[in-house]
Amino acid sequence: MEPTTIILKAIDSFVWGPVTLILLVGTGLYLMVGLRFMPVLKIVTAFKLLWQGRKRDNSEGEITPFNALMTALSATVGTGNIVGVAGAIAIGGPGAIFWMWITALVGMATKYAEAVLAVKYREVDEDGNHQGGPMYYIKNGLGKNWTWLAFLFALFGAIAAFGIGNGVQANAVANALNGGFNIPNWVTAIVLAALTGLVLIGGIKRIGAIAGKLVPIMALFYISGALIIIVMNISSVPDALWLIVKEAFSPSAAVGGAVGAAIMLAIQKGVSRGVFSNEAGLGTAPIAHAAAKTNNPVKQGTIGMLGTFIDTIVICTMTALVIVLMNGWTTVDLETGKTILTSAWTMIDPVTNEKVTDAVITANAFSHANALPMLGKYIVTLGLAFFAFTTILGWSFYGERCAEYLFGIKIIPAYRILWVIVVLVSPLVNLEIMWLIAGILNALMAIPNLIGLLLLSPVVFKLTRDYYDTKI
Repeated sequence: MEPTTIILKAIDSFVWGPVTLILLVGTGLYLMVGLRFMPVLKIVTAFKLLWQGRKRDNSEGEITPFNALMTALSATVGTGNIVGVAGAIAIGGPGAIFWMWITALVGMATKYAEAVLAVKYREVDEDGNHQGGPMYYIKNGLGKNWTWLAFLFALFGAIAAFGIGNGVQANAVANALNGGFNIPNWVTAIVLAALTGLVLIGGIKRIGAIAGKLVPIMALFYISGALIIIVMNISSVPDALWLIVKEAFSPSAAVGGAVGAAIMLAIQKGVSRGVFSNEAGLGTAPIAHAAAKTNNPVKQGTIGMLGTFIDTIVICTMTALVIVLMNGWTTVDLETGKTILTSAWTMIDPVTNEKVTDAVITANAFSHANALPMLGKYIVTLGLAFFAFTTILGWSFYGERCAEYLFGIKIIPAYRILWVIVVLVSPLVNLEIMWLIAGILNALMAIPNLIGLLLLSPVVFKLTRDYYDTKI
């Protein structure tokens, strides 16, 4: 297994190298400037539209605008918010969180543009359901000469879904419940597969309905626990925030012996884990927004950009602050006694000298003596389980829509069966390799989508100006 891991890590480092990072952040920054910073300036408007979007109307689409966002959030609010944040800090130090924030801020513009184009260029399939996303806005917006790019996105999406949206999530649920409640992985695998199968039978309407109820509840549950810890240690919060900013540019625990290498690693892990968490630029969320009951692309885009704000700026920041406040990102060299940063997928417990997984890093921080020693572990365990389960549901929709684009509507039953089988098997395999594969496929999905966004950006800018410049 070791040679495979080494090869996958090399590929992961390559695909998440400078070119991809510049393309991700650069696209978001370009869109933000082109939109005249509208995504930041219209945050209040976005929440108003979201609240109005809870109502049913007669517009074209299958689910309400609110449930479209909840479906998108069900796929994004997952292991990235708990395991991903801990992993980014463990590998890149607290400074990685700063780069997650930057990715999220410019990612709001990216997510907005994705949702706008998804509604603008969506189609109706043989069953009368609305289909949209990068493959459709590339094909319909750029023309037949670009269908190869749409094909690549759909291909990578259909395959990647089994990693980032299925295997990693199912494995995380099983390991969390095993560590928190001693539930055997095989038991979790069976129950999780059964629940997933029952939901998938109902398609996007059932997924949207469940997401509309579960996502707000689970997010409030997790955020409340984190807020209690933060308020209990409020006097240390300014120092924690300063540490995150300082470590982004001047890491005290240089990985590889060089400050420059440490900064690059912090940026790399902050951006890659940020994208894993909020999926801005990945091209998945617009697949959900294309099903919204709306006739206005700009309205849905404004609602859609909240996904990145809620996921990273709110939930990921809560996780990061708890870990930093409880010094959960550091470990101690057993020989020198110095605080060090472990450059690996896991950290070493200075007491037991055993490897500690990313999920345990977060759980330990929440259960710290200065946090919630009696409840913290269960908040993280249940939060992770529910987050990951809804992510499995949301990504099942993304994956089957990509598969439908490639092979037609007849592929959906087979794709759902295979999806449930992967849910059943994943809790019993190695998590490290699944994380690596998920990260690689993320990059492969993002590149076609980002190219499409850049080429179609004039359409986004015009639609936005026409809507907001004429609005009273």
